[in-house]
Amino acid sequence: MNIGVKTRQQLAWIDHDTLSLRKRCDLLSVNRSNLYYEPRGESEFNLQLMRHMDEHFLEHPDKGARRMHVWLTKDNGFDVSKNRIERLYYKVMGLQSLLPGPHTSKRNKDHAVYPYLLRELKVERPNQVWATDITYVPMKTGFLYLTAVIDLYSRCVVHWKLSNSMEAVWCRDLVAEALELSGEVPQIFNTDQGVQYTSKVFTDFILGKGIKLSMDGKGRATDNAFIERLWRSVKYERLYLHEYRTGKELYDMLCDYFEYYNHRRRHSSINDEYPAGWYRLEYQIEIAA
Repeated sequence: MNIGVKTRQQLAWIDHDTLSLRKRCDLLSVNRSNLYYEPRGESEFNLQLMRHMDEHFLEHPDKGARRMHVWLTKDNGFDVSKNRIERLYYKVMGLQSLLPGPHTSKRNKDHAVYPYLLRELKVERPNQVWATDITYVPMKTGFLYLTAVIDLYSRCVVHWKLSNSMEAVWCRDLVAEALELSGEVPQIFNTDQGVQYTSKVFTDFILGKGIKLSMDGKGRATDNAFIERLWRSVKYERLYLHEYRTGKELYDMLCDYFEYYNHRRRHSSINDEYPAGWYRLEYQIEIAA
């Protein structure tokens, strides 16, 4: 299941007063179940553990599975094995400590890794650098994954999607839709070294668009700082304040939040302006010059 902004925009284009949701989905070849997906799979106890780990990881991204297990058992009284925490931490949640060292969730050794191009680079205009990442999203009865593309200069969220799995095709489709919706092509696209981003499905697409591919240095906490701040904002300002039972509830909330984030939430790093306005205003100034 992949649902994103484009699906909702497409549905909105068709007159909802005369056609049912089922008919609109049929016309657009959109699976209606996507909007009502209820995630399942892990036990209630595992979901509780993952919720704790997700919140703690935002504050302590240096902790790997071993230290997370110590924190859960010694500081929080959970009776849980290290093997269980390792599986949830690495395989289910897709987390990885930002400190250098051995990790269970390693990149595919057959995949090429590209150099980090942002070190000492001055980002001074929109569409110079875009970045992407994936984050785990806890829910009342399950979990989903959220990914987004942001413009580093303006902090504008160019596009985002939800899914119940982390796949390279999903990540590629996010970028393809971002390019289509924005009508722009960045000079540099930055990712981490996750297997989704080092796969040929993803790298061939990025390079085929004439975009330079940049990847975070392994174990460097500052390389993906911009999008990590986005995850902190959406989780502390929305996700952790309420519990969402269905994919539609979560999707509707994220639609509202990212509209607020881009158009009504001022950012100190861009002179207390709105990301969407800064993105378009600065781009227009660049074109006029």
